[in-house]
Amino acid sequence: MDALPSPPGLTRTTCPYCGVGCGVLAAPDGRVAGDPDHPANRGRLCSKGTALGETLDLPGRLLHPEVRGKRASWDAALDAVAEGFRRAQAELGRDGVALYVSGQLLTEDYYAANKLAKGFLGTGNIDSNSRLCMASAVAAHRRAFGEDVVPGIYEDLEAADLIVLVGSNLAWCHPVLFQRIAAARAQRPSTRLVIVDPRRTSSAEGADLHLAIRPGSDVALFNALLAHLDAGGFRDPAFVEAHTEGLDATLAAARADAADATARTGLDPADLATFLNWFASTPRVVTLWSQGINQSETGTDGANAIINAHLLTGRIGKAGAGPFSITGQPNAMGGREVGALANILAGHLDWSVPGEADLVRTHWNAPNLAAGPGLKAVDLFRAVSAGWIGALWVMATNPAVSMPDGEAVRNALARARFLVVSDCMATTDTMPHAHVRLPALGWAEKSGTVTNSERVISRQRGFMRPAGEARPDWWIIAEVAARLGWGADFAWNGPAAIFREHAALTGLGNGGQRAFDISGLAGMTDAEYDAMVPTRWPVPAAGAAPARFFGNGAFPAGRARLVPVSHRARAEDDGRLTLLTGRLRDQWHTMTRTGGVPRLMAHAPEPVLAVHPADARGIEDGALARIAGHEGASAVLRLRHDAGQRRGTVFAPMHWTAQAAPAARVNGTVPPAFDPVSGQPALKSARVALSAFTPAWHGFLVARRDLGPGIADWAAVALAGENVWRHELAGAEAPAEAFARIAALLPVEGAEWARLEDPAAGLYRGVLLRGGRAEAALFLGAQHRLPPRDWLAGLLASGGSAPVGALLAGRPADGPPPSPTLCVCHGVSQEAVRGAIRGGACSLAAVGEATRAGTGCGSCRPEIAALLAAVEPVPV
Repeated sequence: MDALPSPPGLTRTTCPYCGVGCGVLAAPDGRVAGDPDHPANRGRLCSKGTALGETLDLPGRLLHPEVRGKRASWDAALDAVAEGFRRAQAELGRDGVALYVSGQLLTEDYYAANKLAKGFLGTGNIDSNSRLCMASAVAAHRRAFGEDVVPGIYEDLEAADLIVLVGSNLAWCHPVLFQRIAAARAQRPSTRLVIVDPRRTSSAEGADLHLAIRPGSDVALFNALLAHLDAGGFRDPAFVEAHTEGLDATLAAARADAADATARTGLDPADLATFLNWFASTPRVVTLWSQGINQSETGTDGANAIINAHLLTGRIGKAGAGPFSITGQPNAMGGREVGALANILAGHLDWSVPGEADLVRTHWNAPNLAAGPGLKAVDLFRAVSAGWIGALWVMATNPAVSMPDGEAVRNALARARFLVVSDCMATTDTMPHAHVRLPALGWAEKSGTVTNSERVISRQRGFMRPAGEARPDWWIIAEVAARLGWGADFAWNGPAAIFREHAALTGLGNGGQRAFDISGLAGMTDAEYDAMVPTRWPVPAAGAAPARFFGNGAFPAGRARLVPVSHRARAEDDGRLTLLTGRLRDQWHTMTRTGGVPRLMAHAPEPVLAVHPADARGIEDGALARIAGHEGASAVLRLRHDAGQRRGTVFAPMHWTAQAAPAARVNGTVPPAFDPVSGQPALKSARVALSAFTPAWHGFLVARRDLGPGIADWAAVALAGENVWRHELAGAEAPAEAFARIAALLPVEGAEWARLEDPAAGLYRGVLLRGGRAEAALFLGAQHRLPPRDWLAGLLASGGSAPVGALLAGRPADGPPPSPTLCVCHGVSQEAVRGAIRGGACSLAAVGEATRAGTGCGSCRPEIAALLAAVEPVPV
C-alpha cells in the first residue's frame, strides 16, 4: 500500500485509547476526525476519540523534571535516576531494580525499556499494566498455539454468521468495533449476536441472546459447548487429526463439567441449549472475549476453553470464524511483541526454547541478559513493599489506582527506597510518591508505532510541539542507559532506528518457525518509516506472508494443543456480593485525559454502584452505599438499581482517583488474587458486603472553582463545563455548619448569597450572585434527593441568568426539567430522547433525525434502543 498524503493542515495518527487502533486526522487547533483510509475504523470514532481535540491542552501537565520535589535540569534528574539504579543493584543485586511500564507507551518506547531492563540491567523485573489487561489471553495463546498470536481480524466480525461476545461490553469499551458489527447486522439481519456477561450491558441491547452467566463459570459454559459439539458430530476430524493434540484429555474434562452445566453456570436450560445449538450449526462463528474472561483466577483456562471449541471444529483461520481476543489498551499488543512482560523476551522469543535467549543476547550485545523471567505485577509491588526492590521506575501508568489491593500498593509506593515516575501528567495518584519525576511527551507530541488487536501496526505521529521540557520516553531511557555506561548500545537518533532494530530481531533464527516476523520492515529508511501505512504482521523478509493464520494448520508449536481445563467453583454462600469492576463508556483508565473534558463527564459525572433491586439491602436508588471487601477496605458510591444486573453481583467503574473521588477507588476492595498461569489479577471476583452510607447531609456544589474532594467527608468532583466544576458531597457535621463552612470557601468580590433555608427539614440552599448572574450554587439536604445539577452547571458555563426562585429550585421556571446527558457528541439529554419517542420517533434513525442523538460516534445507540423498547409513544 502506497503512502497516503494527509489532508491539508491535518496529520495522520492513531487514537491513544483502546486496542481497536483507530486512525485519526488531527491538527494543533483541535480539529479531529476519523481517518477514512484506516482499515480499523474507516473514519469512525467513539465519543472519546471525537473529543481528542479537547485534550490537547490539558491542565496538570508535568512540564519540568523534578528531584525530591524541586525543579531540576534534565542532566540532574537523569543523573539521579542512574545513580539510584546503580546504588540499588550494588546493594541488592541485579534483581534489586524493576520497571513497571504501560500499554500507553509506543512500541519504540516499550522496546527501549525492555532492552534496558532485561538486556543491560540484567533483570527480568519489567512488567506492564497489560498484565492487568491481556496476560491471560497471552498465556492461552501460548498454550494453544505455541506463540502469542491473535488469529482473527476485524473483517471476520463482518463475515461471521454468529458473533459471541464473552465478558466484553464492546458497545462501551470498543465502540467502533461494535458499530462495525451493528452495520454488518443491518446489512445481513440473519447474523446472530450472543452476549455472555453477568450484566445486561449496552452490548446486549438488540442481541439475539443474552446469557447472564454466573461470574467465574465461563470454563463450565465452554466445556459444555465442547462436549455438545463432539457428541453432536460437529468435530472436524481431518483438522483435529492432522493439526491438534490433547483431544482425549480435553474432552474428558469437558464432559465432566457438561454433566452439570446449568447448575455451574446458573443459566436457564433453554437458553443454554439455544446457545449450544446455534454455535454447533453455524460454521462461521467468531468468539470475541475481553476482560470478563481475562481478569479472573481462571482467566487462562477460560480463554483456552474458548479456543478448544474452535480447534475441535476447525473454525479458525477462516473468514468469519475464529477465537478473537480484543485488547484493552492502544499498544498492549506492541508491548507483547517487544517482550515488555516479565515472563517473555523480545520478538516472541522465550527463555525456555534453546538458543532463543542467545539470539537476543547477540542482537543486543548484552552479555548481562536476564537469566530468566522476573516478577509479575502483583508480586513486583509486594517486593517493593518488602524492600527487595531498591529502585522502581513507573512509566505512563497509575498503579496507585489501577492495581488490586490498592491501599497496599499505595503503601508500597510510599515506602519505596527510590521511585522514578515518567509521565505526561503531574496529577496522578502515583506521582506524589516519586523521588524523581520526568516529563514525558503526550499523545499529540509522540512519534512511533502501535499495534492493535488485529495485529495492524500503525504510525502515531506528533503534530504539536512538546509541552514544557517534555521528552520522548525512548530518549529518557537511552539517556539513563548512557549514564550507566551503555550509551553506544542505545545510540538511536530517533524512533525509526529503534523500529529497525526491533524488526530485525524478529527475523533472527526464525525461518518461519515464529509467527511474529516483521523482518521485512527492518530495512525501512527514515522517510519510509515516516510514511508507513497501517500494516498487518507478519511481514517476513523472505517468503510470502500467510493471508490468515492457522487456516492451513501451520501452528508455531507444530500442532495446536487442546488444553484440558475444568471449572473451579467460587464460594458464594457468605451473604456477600461479587464485585464486577469495569469501564464507563466515555472514560479512559484513571481519567487523566478524559476527566478533563466536560462532555465526557456528562454521562456519568460521579461514581456509581449498580445492583439488582432485590440485592439492594433496602437502600434506595440514588442513595450512597458502602462496599467493604479485602481486609476491610471500603468504597462509597452512588447506588443505582439495575434490573439488568445479575442477582448476587454489583458493578462499579474503576476510573475514580484521589483527585476526583478518593472514597470511590474500588480496586482497594479487591484482593491481590491472580491467575496462577498468567499472573493476571482477578479484578472481577472480589466479595463485598453492601451497606447503607448514612451521612448527616447530602449535597452538591456547582462553582467556577475546583475546591477538591477534601471539602466534605465524601466527595466526587467533575468538570461540568468551561471553568465550572460539579462537587457531589456528603458529610457527618450538622447541615447548617457544613453550609456555612463551604460557602466561606467561595468569596467572590461584589457577590452575595441568596438563600433558602428550612432548618427543621435540614434543607439549606444558596446561590452566589454577582450582577444578577450565578457564580456558585450550594444545595444541602438531609436526604439524597436533590434537584438535578445539569441546568445550574450549564447556566454557570454560559454566563446566563435566571430568576432567583428558579435558581433556588434548581430548574428553569418554564420548559422541560433537567435530565441526564445521553448523547455526549451532540449534548442530547435522556428526556429529549424520551420526548422524541413519545412523539412518534419509533426507530434509531427517527430519534436521530429528531434530536441528532446517536448520529455522532454511535456509542449511545444501544441506550437509545433500550429507551425505544421501554418508552410508549403517545397515540395520535
